[in-house]
Order: sequence, then structure tokens, then C-alpha cells
Amino acid sequence: MGAVVVRAMVTEAPLDVDEHRTAVEAASEGAAGAVVDFVGAVRNHDGGRDVGALHYTAHPSAGEVIARVVADVAATAEGVRAVAVSHRVGDLEIGDAALVVAVAADHRGAAFATCARMVDAVKDALPVWKHQIFADGSDEWVGSA
Repeated sequence: MGAVVVRAMVTEAPLDVDEHRTAVEAASEGAAGAVVDFVGAVRNHDGGRDVGALHYTAHPSAGEVIARVVADVAATAEGVRAVAVSHRVGDLEIGDAALVVAVAADHRGAAFATCARMVDAVKDALPVWKHQIFADGSDEWVGSA
């Protein structure tokens, strides 16, 4: 049967894990025994270098891609009631959420497994690129979020 996709979007707006969690809880209508969430946060280092600033850029198809990827994972997730996934683009600061995933499921095993699958699937497929500016003034582009 698959899970309900409550949210699958790419946005410039700040991401709120509590909104994602509340959305999947509401969509599960009290049937979920486990709710798991994941926040991919901007960290202040990468590869041993200090990160000072970060900007995510998305291909125009990113909204369609995330919708497809989330729907595909949700459709095959057994025991999962609802999922919500968002990826942020634009200028982000250290500590900001870049990727948020929430999963409501009957049991914790399905919730954890589906959350991990969702994160990996989005990171593998989403046409988003990260531009990191390091504290020393150098920069680096990283393919895929």
C-alpha cells in the first residue's frame, strides 16, 4: 500500500523538523507507534578545513526529482504510514538544517530503515550542489547534497 507523502519539496525557506514530525504524526491518524526524524545540518568543517559559508544550488528539475524519489521510497515502505522530506537551497549558516526527513511507522524498525533509505535516495538523486567557502578564502563545489 505504501506511505502517504505529506511533503516532498525543495525550498529556500528555513526547515523545521518539528513541522515535519507533526505533519507525519497527523497523517498517520494515531496509527504510528514510531516517529523518526533526521536533520542534515550544516557543519563548520569539512575534510579538516573550517567552513565559513555555504550555498546550495538546485537544478530547475529538483522539485520534480525529490517528489519522485520520495514517492518511490514511500510506495515500497512496509509498515510506514507517512513521510515528509524537504531540502533547503540558497545561503545557509552553520547549524541550519539542509535536509529534513520524518517518518511515521507502525514500529521503530520500519521507521528507522525507511528514514535511512529516504536520506540515501534523496542524496543520490537530487540535483543539488553545495558551494562551500572555507575560512581561508578558498572554496569547493560538491556534487549532490
